[in-house]
Amino acid sequence: MMTKLLNALLWVLGLLFVILGLRWLIDPQAAAATLGMALSDGVGRSSQIGDFGAFFFTGGLWVLLGAWRKAPIFLYVSATTLGVAALFRLLAWAVQDAALTVDMIAVEVVIAVILLVAAKQFERSA
Repeated sequence: MMTKLLNALLWVLGLLFVILGLRWLIDPQAAAATLGMALSDGVGRSSQIGDFGAFFFTGGLWVLLGAWRKAPIFLYVSATTLGVAALFRLLAWAVQDAALTVDMIAVEVVIAVILLVAAKQFERSA
């Protein structure tokens, strides 16, 4: 039962991330706004769309692949990426005078924990 529930949650999270990634291609202005930033011009825009789009899209694909194959390694990839994103946000605040985005950090940490719990559950049920 726990494995099925976690797997369903993984599908929802994975699809959400893939959609967020695609949104950077379809409506980058809105995608940027949801992260609290303005859409840049020129090379900055290319970097935003390419980097953020890739971050969400591939992260979502790894989660979906992990859910489909019940393969923990794919979940570890996305969990690590989210964990490092949270860490870098904290470091940006601590050493680069960035805003402390507790809400964004919390979301990243919670989703990373869900992915780690699901990976461990998959390992136990294999």
